[in-house]
Amino acid sequence: MTALDLSSPVAVVGTGTMGQGIAQVALVAGHPVRLYDAAPGLAKKAAEAITARLDRLVAKGRLDADARDAAVGRLRTVDTTAGLDGCGLVVEAVLERLDVKQRLFQELEEVVSEDCLLATNTSSLSVTAIAGALSRPGRFVGLHFFNPAPLLPLVEVVSGAATDEAAATRAYATAQAWGKTPVRCADTPGFVVNRVARPFYAEALRAYEERVADPATIDAVLRECGGFAMGPFELTDLIGQDVNEAVTRSVWESFFQDPKFTPSLAQRRLVQAGHLGRKTGQGWYAYGDDAPRPAPHTAGPADAPEAVTVHGELFQAAALVGLIEGAGIRVDRDDTQGGPYPGWIELPSGTRLSLVGGGSPHAAAVPTVEFDLALDYAAATRIALARDVRVGDQGLSEAVGLFQALGKEVSVVRATPGLIVARTVAMLVDFAHDAVARGVATTDDVDTAMRLGVNYPRGPMTWGTALGLPWVAEFLDAVHGEYPTGRYAPSQGLRHAAAREENG
Repeated sequence: MTALDLSSPVAVVGTGTMGQGIAQVALVAGHPVRLYDAAPGLAKKAAEAITARLDRLVAKGRLDADARDAAVGRLRTVDTTAGLDGCGLVVEAVLERLDVKQRLFQELEEVVSEDCLLATNTSSLSVTAIAGALSRPGRFVGLHFFNPAPLLPLVEVVSGAATDEAAATRAYATAQAWGKTPVRCADTPGFVVNRVARPFYAEALRAYEERVADPATIDAVLRECGGFAMGPFELTDLIGQDVNEAVTRSVWESFFQDPKFTPSLAQRRLVQAGHLGRKTGQGWYAYGDDAPRPAPHTAGPADAPEAVTVHGELFQAAALVGLIEGAGIRVDRDDTQGGPYPGWIELPSGTRLSLVGGGSPHAAAVPTVEFDLALDYAAATRIALARDVRVGDQGLSEAVGLFQALGKEVSVVRATPGLIVARTVAMLVDFAHDAVARGVATTDDVDTAMRLGVNYPRGPMTWGTALGLPWVAEFLDAVHGEYPTGRYAPSQGLRHAAAREENG
């Protein structure tokens, strides 16, 4: 099945921000575009706004003036749905209410031809449920663009229970012809991105609720150690706390209140207080010309040890050995601690320094300082450390000084199972494997969606392979032992993938 022919008009119903963006994408790709909005006058205002954006693209040298003129010539508004007759594709971007969308598409069925593709840009409603009101649901598909649609490449192509394969294939090919990167997915709450991304927000909120660290420190650790472009608190302030919380609640309720998707009481209180983020001037952070930006907790200078002893293999943190030696600190080795279990670094005080595990931070045989997982220990500019209750000030100071000698800022946080980056990444890997195992999307499409849709530094499927899936599953099993609610229990998809990896 090929993409929609450029001579075929594309209709966009609903002319808010998303509708305007989708219309602009179709226009620039070369289609005639028709705009319709039930509110009088909004379609004409949207056409003016689109024209102004095209003018700005010309001024910036990103669009040829002749191409701009041709695009504007292909753009028209209509006053009723009857004006959409003859369109080859209708994309809806109206209010996120099931009854509103169902009535719209029932009306459109009476207008458009039988071969017209019908698509919804919904981000939270079931594609299957919307199509359930139609007489011909086979031609109905989800086309979920990301905001701003002209800039972000990802489009989730969602097949409902009744969607014909030919319709989904044509929608995919059309999005691709428009210069987008489409991914195929089944109709599941949150589709790919909003389903798999939940732990990025949830684990940060959980850490905040447990007083592991303040929002500024958690954000800094996930950015500067985990490699994420933005921290979850600053990102939800940008998205809107009400919007992010509503998506979380919708996914949780759609999964029949599965504990893996449990919303945050702290975020609920923020929304109830009207602190919605940038748009209200206050969220997790204050906004405005004079608003101070809280700094992350950063430890003061400490002396680095002259020598350390590395016991066994550090596996996921193996790069630290070369970094320590490169900083001029002598590394003695004790390889008698071999085997499949992670080794540790012995500090001069006898304190053990080890990569965070999923179990109780106070259960180690000797006083232990845990350090968080990093995307890349060489590139990381910050590390989070947590000490168990037996570690004295000298042991903590040695750990801080060691990482400072490697050029890292150090945030000392409250000890908790899994710390911040490790618990977040492990849960992302688990959610991704669960989605693939349940047929939501392919491995490649999940990774593509998470890299392009939410700008993750690495797709969670690839990330899990790099860490070792048996390690991720064992890590989450240990966290589950500390929080036996089911939230952290490894999914069957992850368990099976880990077993396959372990058995070659």
